[in-house]
Amino acid sequence: MNRRQFLKTSAAATAATASAGPIIIGAENKAGSKLPRVGSGEHTYECHHDWGQLPAGFEWQTTHNVAVDSHGLVYITHQAVGKGQLDTVVVFDPAGKSVRSFGKKWHAGGHGIDIRKEGGEEFAYLANMTTGGPVVKCSLTGEVVWEKGPPAESGKYQPRPNAKNAKKSAAPPYRPTNVAFLSDGGFYVGDGYGSNYMHRYDHAGNWVKTFGGTGTADGQFRTPHGQWVDSRGGTPVLVVCDRANARLQTFTLDGEYISKTEKGTVLFPAHIDIRGDVMMVPDLHTRISLFGKDNKPIVHLGEDPAWRERVVGSLSKKGVTPVRNQPKEWLPGKFVHPHDACFDKDGNIYVAEWVATGRITFLKKVG
Repeated sequence: MNRRQFLKTSAAATAATASAGPIIIGAENKAGSKLPRVGSGEHTYECHHDWGQLPAGFEWQTTHNVAVDSHGLVYITHQAVGKGQLDTVVVFDPAGKSVRSFGKKWHAGGHGIDIRKEGGEEFAYLANMTTGGPVVKCSLTGEVVWEKGPPAESGKYQPRPNAKNAKKSAAPPYRPTNVAFLSDGGFYVGDGYGSNYMHRYDHAGNWVKTFGGTGTADGQFRTPHGQWVDSRGGTPVLVVCDRANARLQTFTLDGEYISKTEKGTVLFPAHIDIRGDVMMVPDLHTRISLFGKDNKPIVHLGEDPAWRERVVGSLSKKGVTPVRNQPKEWLPGKFVHPHDACFDKDGNIYVAEWVATGRITFLKKVG
């Protein structure tokens, strides 16, 4: 089971709490205002922006990813640089109250997080985006099981001569972004901010295979930022968010290229989650997309071309302060840069956005 699928087996006490409805702590809802809704039909959600109450002394610094464990606890990663505490993982209960934090060792690198149940225990797999990683397997309180840097066995990270100075050499960069789980206990690591490879490992954490590399051809990547094993069609396949190429690519579990999405299907895909027959793709260009079993779009949550042009345009225009740095400019019911999104057991969604001050939104399912 992956970290989201096993939520269906949550403890009875957690289920009882959920059935009473969550008490939202720290969610923005000015007196007399009506909470905005996104989506349509059975995929309609009420937006609770600025969800979660940080512990004393903490400040978000560029929130990145989100995961939920089997008890409904919510795990948020952020870079943890600058002011405040430097733990890269902050844990909240379903009501949004902080319960613990860990990961100071990896501050400035907090990025990917996924949770998996192995036997009777759950573990977090962290992808830290600082040079060299590492990818970390740890308990849900932060006790490290192992750390992994770039896989030397792949031969992809050997020092190479400098084109301008033959006396100097440097290894290709390795900056992992996310992890995806195989049903046999193995996993994939995407070197999304490094050298654009996908690495497969077995259940014991041994390197198995590397594929991909930088490029625009089928099977190559420009920022393989997130990935997920998709079993909705019966035969499991690996779906990769090839972000800078603005596409999703599908592979066999051995890394053989199968297909890619048509142009415009996704804009700047960041990661994936699957619940039932619905695949969710947080898209850094201001929306979250839900796809059916046929991989055709069901709905784009928060879709607004004019807002997207304003937000994305502000990033590209020299001398203009990006909207991502200006919370006062953010609009209710609109996303700025969704970086990760995760279903809980009831079909609600938690969204972590790539914004300077950090922002978490709880999307309560009402459709």
